Amino acid sequence: MARYDYDIAIIGGGAAGLTVAAGAARIGAKAILFEKEKELGGDCLHYGCVPSKTLIGIARLNHLIKHSNEFGLPPTQAERVQFSRVSEKIKSVISTIQKHDSVERFCRLGAKVAFGRPEFSDEHSVMLDGKRISASKWVIATGSSPLIPPFKGLDSTRYLTNKEIFYLDNLPKSMIILGAGPIAIEMAQAFNRLGTAVTVIQRSGQILSKEDKDMAEAVLEALTAEGVTVCLNATVEEVRESEQGRKVVAISQQGAEQPMNIEADELLVAMGRRPNIEGLNLDSIGVEVTRKGIVVDRKLRSSHKHIYAAGDVIGRYLFTHAAGYEGGVVVSNALFHFPRKVDYTFMPWCTYCDPELASIGMNEKRAKEAGIEYSVYREFFRDNDRALASFSPRGMIKLLLDHKKRPIGCQILGPQAGELIGYWACAFATKASMASLARAVLPYPTLSEINKRIAGDIISEKIFSNTMKKGLKFFFGFKGRACTPESGEKHDQHM
Repeated sequence: MARYDYDIAIIGGGAAGLTVAAGAARIGAKAILFEKEKELGGDCLHYGCVPSKTLIGIARLNHLIKHSNEFGLPPTQAERVQFSRVSEKIKSVISTIQKHDSVERFCRLGAKVAFGRPEFSDEHSVMLDGKRISASKWVIATGSSPLIPPFKGLDSTRYLTNKEIFYLDNLPKSMIILGAGPIAIEMAQAFNRLGTAVTVIQRSGQILSKEDKDMAEAVLEALTAEGVTVCLNATVEEVRESEQGRKVVAISQQGAEQPMNIEADELLVAMGRRPNIEGLNLDSIGVEVTRKGIVVDRKLRSSHKHIYAAGDVIGRYLFTHAAGYEGGVVVSNALFHFPRKVDYTFMPWCTYCDPELASIGMNEKRAKEAGIEYSVYREFFRDNDRALASFSPRGMIKLLLDHKKRPIGCQILGPQAGELIGYWACAFATKASMASLARAVLPYPTLSEINKRIAGDIISEKIFSNTMKKGLKFFFGFKGRACTPESGEKHDQHM
């Protein structure tokens, strides 16, 4: 039997890698974790989730201050934002969370941390700083980086990505954002609320292209109402930098006779991600890789069964919580030898714009693509008392049911949608019935009542059906309606 230095080695100290390292150390496996950056935590902590949500929170406060008069408070003249102070606040939040991802913590758990860029020398070994390190099992969790499109002139133009956007010295007076995915939309609204004139350029006819059109258009309406300019169906013809340092993007749009130039102080590229696989020497050891990332099976094994991969590097769901989930699957398969397969059927996600847009399972777009017969139930935040009392009445919840009236997906557009979607994540995970959800007693007034209400809508159709009413009339002699106001249908049928 071959002898190795470690039971398991993990490359990448982001969400997936940290999950595996902690799990391995806690069950007594000898584990080593490699990280190329100076600190653990990955993109999420330093360039993604944490700094972006901190910035969004600060921008929201600034937005509320500027609109204080709308809430019955004295009008306030907000001063120009000093972004260096905002950046320092972001760094302080990161520093606090960094303690949970420290080398000392993992050492206490029993896992060794080594900094540097390991390169595979064979299927069980890497070279790091001239030293060979071997392990029985390997996990590649190297994450992803911003995808830079091959636009003419972009390579000779200074631009920003998520690596730089949170650490600027000054707030830009204007900004162009290439792309209209979650990162682009979140940053567009946040910087606009801080005082930057923002223009978003999107190649398709819809922002947040993976979402249902009605939900995405509601977000677009909110952004444009706040002053964000969005150019849809726009093709980038050229990017350049003027002598004054301003960024110029030439675009052509459907119906326009000539290209249009858009100028701004800064340019943010937010057009997707690419897997971090360079420098690992995967080709030489026969690990199969595509443009999207490392190819794995449902047990997250690569073409070598002892080499696993998880997180952004496999190119499936590029979320921190997905990476953590995948890390748990790796621990089960690689260390416990308890067969476990990934299941993304009810993987939730959220775009933290205002209103937030959260989703889990099927939406209408995916249901139609899959040829699934479904029905849609809706409830609106304008009918939720807490939303009204909190001045957040925009948005709705959409629940999709299959032909057997079983829930297959939910989307929430509204205040704290990212929190509210957790209700449905638990419901789908436990296979809770609509009756159980409808019976739950929730405090009043809360936003979560909208979840109970839509479950109640479905149950009500059965309880208060004409058949039920006829039966009760027969057995108990009920006399029927005393008043008959007009009413509309509660849901739509779709194929």
